[in-house]
Amino acid sequence: MDDIRHKLPTKPIRFLDQLRLHIRQQGLAYQTEKTYVHWVKRFIYFHNKQHPKNLAIADVEAFLSHLAVHQFCSVNTQKVALNALVYLYKRFMSVDIDDLSFSLAKAPRRLPVVYTQNEISAILSFLSGTPRLMVELMYGTGLRSAELLSLRVKDIDFGSNNVFVRAGKGNKDRTTMLPQGLIESIKRQIAKVRLQHSQDLEEGYGEVYMPDALNRKYPSASRETAWQFLFPASSLGKDPRSAVIRRHHLHPTALSKHIRKAVKQTGINKPAKSHSFRHSFATHLLEAGYDIRTIQVLLGHADVATTEIYTHVVNRGGKGVVSPSDRLRPR
Repeated sequence: MDDIRHKLPTKPIRFLDQLRLHIRQQGLAYQTEKTYVHWVKRFIYFHNKQHPKNLAIADVEAFLSHLAVHQFCSVNTQKVALNALVYLYKRFMSVDIDDLSFSLAKAPRRLPVVYTQNEISAILSFLSGTPRLMVELMYGTGLRSAELLSLRVKDIDFGSNNVFVRAGKGNKDRTTMLPQGLIESIKRQIAKVRLQHSQDLEEGYGEVYMPDALNRKYPSASRETAWQFLFPASSLGKDPRSAVIRRHHLHPTALSKHIRKAVKQTGINKPAKSHSFRHSFATHLLEAGYDIRTIQVLLGHADVATTEIYTHVVNRGGKGVVSPSDRLRPR
């Protein structure tokens, strides 16, 4: 239940709880909250648990330089740490930390791992049931694994052929296409969810986690089938924050295990990552001739520059240039 927000005291006393409350009041996504708190914790521990108010700009610079010089972090990782500390000082503590000077990370951004269509088919051949449907949906829609696992029954719209992504990265909603070839499989999955939910209700459970303040606004919705997760966990569990017994969605590690096993069985010499199916979705759309702006919208990227990385891995090698060796006459 890693995507359920920590319960905070009404008037938090601890520094990090105060930071969490401030982030929530700004309306930032929970993933952003977790990321910022993570980096603030690392910053504090790096300086021997000193309170940030007792640290200076030079201490911020020392931490960021340490990440680049000693931790060999990537450019993006250092940027995330920088964003977290800028938020901490400028927005939370109202301390100006402009004109920072620190060693820049040099580790370049790596090209995404993309499976060919033949490799996708091979991986799917070693999957069945719910795990196969989950991978097919990631590849067929471009969903991140967290977005896939957060899908509710109501997010599948068969009438408009849309999949609704709620509070995706950046806390933004968007839609993506519903693959026609998966409709019957999804309907069977919903039927399984409905049956499982009915059994939970009979046993005195059946309540699902509701985000934000929806539980107060719609008090009975948490027990409706429409709000149940499309890929529920195999067992009930206690919410570590509220102690309520409920059925959450499948844990990400369960999906990862199935993917690793399937990729290993195929003999494909590429990393087994769930995110690679999203990369493959984008790359194969580019290969099919769809424009970069359309793909950007489907992926939910705020900046088209993020989407443009896929132009480097399309199945045309060397930006579509034909090698002179391929023009030689056969021997």
